[in-house]
Order: sequence, then C-alpha cells, then structure tokens
Amino acid sequence: MRFPNLLASRRGRLTAFFLLYVTEGIPLGFTATAVATQMRRHGLGPADIGAFVGSLYLPWGLKWAVGPIEDTLTVSRLGRRRFWILLTQIMMVVTLLVAMPVDFAHQLRLFTALVFVHNLFGATQDVAIDALAVNVLPEAERGTANGFMFSGAYVGQAIGGSGVLFLTPLMGFQSTFLVVCAWIAAITLFVVLPLREPPSPPRTEGAGSALRRAGREIAAFVRDAGRAFVGTRAAWVGVLFALLPGGAYALGLALQSNLAVELGLDDAQVGALNLWSSLISAGCCVAGGWLSDRFGRRGTLAWTMAATAIPTLALAWSMKEYGWLHPIAPSLPHRPVPAVALVQIFWASVLVYNVFQGLYYGIRAALFMDVTTPRVAATQFTAYMALMNWAIAYSATWQGWAVEHWGYPLTLTADALFGLVCLACLPFMKPAAKAAMSPPSPGAEIPEALGP
Repeated sequence: MRFPNLLASRRGRLTAFFLLYVTEGIPLGFTATAVATQMRRHGLGPADIGAFVGSLYLPWGLKWAVGPIEDTLTVSRLGRRRFWILLTQIMMVVTLLVAMPVDFAHQLRLFTALVFVHNLFGATQDVAIDALAVNVLPEAERGTANGFMFSGAYVGQAIGGSGVLFLTPLMGFQSTFLVVCAWIAAITLFVVLPLREPPSPPRTEGAGSALRRAGREIAAFVRDAGRAFVGTRAAWVGVLFALLPGGAYALGLALQSNLAVELGLDDAQVGALNLWSSLISAGCCVAGGWLSDRFGRRGTLAWTMAATAIPTLALAWSMKEYGWLHPIAPSLPHRPVPAVALVQIFWASVLVYNVFQGLYYGIRAALFMDVTTPRVAATQFTAYMALMNWAIAYSATWQGWAVEHWGYPLTLTADALFGLVCLACLPFMKPAAKAAMSPPSPGAEIPEALGP
C-alpha cells in the first residue's frame, strides 16, 4: 500500500505536523507524568522528582546547537529535514528500550542519564520538524498549524501519560515502555517514511572537505543568527520573553503529579486527570491558533497567559484554607485524609488551567516565527524554543525545592506571580515588516514558502 505525501496539501500538512508532534509528546507524557507518578508512589520526594522532570527539558534547552548542524549536514536523498526526523525517531525507540530494565527508584541517576540521552534525540527531532514547518508552511497557515502541532503534542502526552497509567494495572509498569516504543515506531513507518520533502535551493560548495565546509557554514549561521537576534527590537526582546515562564507553570509540571498522589488519586484517576487535561489543551491549542490568526497574536497571548494565574491562585488559597500546606509521604502511617472538597478543587483547578495554557501555547510559537528571519530559521527559531525549555527546566526544579521548604500554597502563589512578568515583553515584540529584512548572504538558504 502506498501512503500519500502529506506535505502536498493544506490538510495533509496540518495532519503531518500534528502527528509528528504526537511523537514528541508521547515520551514526554510518559516520563513527566507516568514515571513521575510512580516515583512518588515509590517514596521519592518532590525535590528529587522536580529535578528529574527539570532534567527532561535540559536537552531541549540545548537544541540551539543542533540547528546549524541540521542546516549543513544531512543526507539529501532522504530529504534535508526528513533524514534527521527518521534517524532521531529510531534512536528514541532504542534509548527507551535501554532504559526499560533500570529501577528508577534505586538507580535514579542512571535512569535520569538514559532519559536525558533519549531527550537529546527528541530535541534533535524537534529541530528538524520545526525547520521543516518554517520552510513549507505559508504564513497564512502558521497560527493554525502551530495550534495543530501543539495539539498533537498534548495528544501524545495523553497517550504516554494517561494511556500508560491506564495500562499499568493490566500489564505492569515496565511493560508499558514497549507500548510507547510501538507508538513512535508506527508514526515513523506510516507518516515519516512517505513524506516527500520539497527540494532545497542549490547549495554553494566551497573548497576543502565536507567537514570543513560544514564548519564554515555553521560559523556563518551562528554569525547570521546572532545578527538576527540583535537586528530588531522584537528579536532581542524575544530572547528575554523566551527565558521567562509563560504564565503560571506549576499545575502543568511535577508539582501536579506529586499533589495528585498525595491527595489519594490512584493510577487510573491520575490517568483520567491527565487525559482530560491533555484533551482540553489539545482542543484549546487549535482554538488559540485560530483566535491569534484573526484577532492578533500579542493581544490574545497576553490575556490567555495572565489567566493561568487564576486557577493557580485559587488552588493555593484552598490548600491554605484546608490546612494541606506541606508534602506528605504516601506511605506515611496514619496520614491525614484530604477533604473531598479539596480534591474536587484540585481537579477543577488543573482542568481550568489547561484551558488557558492550551489557548496560548501554539500562539507563542507562532509569535516567535513572526520575529524569526527566514534564512536562518532553523537556528534562530530553534534558539527561541530552546530558551523556552530552559524556563520549564528551572521552573520544575525550583518548584520541587520550594514545595519541600515553603509548602504548596506559597509555591503556587510565587509561581503565579512570576508567570506574569513575561507580559511586559509583549508590547515590544511587534514583527518587523518583511521589507525591512536584510538580504540573504551568498549561499544562504531562502525557504521557498517564507522567502521575502
């Protein structure tokens, strides 16, 4: 059976990037939700779990270094970006299989190291997918496409998080590694292999070995990307914007998983919460992209980011009112039983939070695309995305530490207030007019869909 080339039509492009982002979301949902939940059940503390979840995002914060490599080194007959997507998805499966027999409760460092390597391949895949998107998506499709992409990531997180937690009582947690690998392999076989990437513009070949030519091009891309970052006010303000948390983060990171276990939710209930959260966010990603294309990115982004503080502060106030201030080990004898109303407020807060986070998530990426110089898209846009992941990494880490030292209400309040700081950047991120873009340097790539 011959599968269609999804990049040949608008509907196909939206479908392709949705499914490609599913492969990014599956292992993240698996490790950040399913594994983090099992860690808490096995007695690991919020600080250890927060540091583990933070480490998941560190490779994604380093992917700026991958952009120049992917822009210069590839196997052309497999597709300039498609080659990297194929390679990294295969290695994602391999690294998960290696991590499968490791006991994370007693070998946390080894398990974290293996998951770190897995995420290096995941981050490299993400660079290739984003660069492919910048090169093939018309500007009029960007908002909607980013909504579908991040919607796919949320669906993937639901598969890797909720799906695994639902299956754990049936097949044991270790066996679910095979399920995650099977999903990634299926998308590789039925989506990536049939893709027919449009040919890239002719490349200028200089003298010397391929590695030397690649080195010169990497240096040129780094130089051009640096100029792109300082070339406009929107570009350099975007660096600060990417480094700051995008609204409140705590109800989407390890703090949520820790609290779910402490409040007495079993694996099926945690899975149901994660499933509904992911589906809500997925739908809202599409809605947010639609809203931003019609009513403007910055205005839509401002109110949706600010709104994430509402459920976060509501939960902080409720936890203080019900006296659930500090983490309580699930195995503690005679541990207090949480009030039914507090559990209900926790559920409602998480679901409402995911409405607003879903609405803004794709819009933020589209705004970065707007201030990105097309000829260095893989480098500059990837750098923005990398900085965003550093923000997630340090947020998960400090929140795990803060919960143990400050308690839940104060940590949630600090998270909500810190998440509002980024809004000060938005007035200065107006995209530059295309006519103001500097002309490309000789030999630089001009993406066909986005060239001036």
